[in-house]
Amino acid sequence: MKAVVINQYGSKEELREMNVADPVPGPHQVLVKLAATSINPIDWKLREGYAKQKFDWPFPIILGWDVAGTITELGEQVAGWKKGDRVFARPATTRFGSYAEYTLVDDHLLARIPENLSFAEAASVPLAGLTAWQALFDHADLQPNEKVLIHAGAGGVGSLAIQFAKNRGAYVITTASAENSDFLKSLGADEVIDYHATPFEKVLTDLDVVFDTMGGEVQRQSFKVLKKETGRLVSVVGAPDPELATTYQVSAKAIWLKENGRQLKEIADLLASGKVKAIVGAEFPFSEQGIKDAHALSETHHARGKIVVTF
Repeated sequence: MKAVVINQYGSKEELREMNVADPVPGPHQVLVKLAATSINPIDWKLREGYAKQKFDWPFPIILGWDVAGTITELGEQVAGWKKGDRVFARPATTRFGSYAEYTLVDDHLLARIPENLSFAEAASVPLAGLTAWQALFDHADLQPNEKVLIHAGAGGVGSLAIQFAKNRGAYVITTASAENSDFLKSLGADEVIDYHATPFEKVLTDLDVVFDTMGGEVQRQSFKVLKKETGRLVSVVGAPDPELATTYQVSAKAIWLKENGRQLKEIADLLASGKVKAIVGAEFPFSEQGIKDAHALSETHHARGKIVVTF
């Protein structure tokens, strides 16, 4: 099968198209023929070698952790699925990712693609959606009527996080550029702060939750806007400073996504009902150049919604 791989860490120029062996499903795995995948910042961070201590993989490495396609083969102990089923998943983290014509997915990580979603829309959801879901609900324990600040609301994670938080009954504030204000309000944001014009820490106070997708100075300033004692900061980009958490009397943690088929099914139900929309901001073809171009856009940090690659 055709795949786009890296044979060493480095820039997007290390992405290479090559033929690799077709994967063979284990007892509790299915083989999925990809119709679409998507690009996440973790893809190019891994490509550059930032996570090589965490994932000590031999080359070649196939990046990509969003799967949308059809089942073509089932492991001998798989139940409840059949060939031809339209499925999506955030598969287990291995060196055999989704920049390939076929990939393996453990059966407990699968979810059915809602009938009202295209493959491209489905591919935009698993990693970003599970990241937002786990940050808001598993770790921040966001409750109805609480106030949450979601940084970078126009991005892939942020645009889903806004919708999840609003659906849960929270008051949602987000940071974004001015041109994205109407778009984010259409997703459910109650307030949009133009980060070019207004420092959020100057206008916000007594928030229950901050969902940090930026890190750095944005993360440090976020401590100032939380309620003392009960405020919670959850980051997906870097460990918060424990001294700042002590100073501002709040809780703060960094999290790492855990693949979860049950939660993805819950998200699929929201998508099927129309309560949540998948936001595809850009599409690229599956090819060496297409993947390189998609990585280049992701690295700008200015993509609206998700960057999808279609086969």
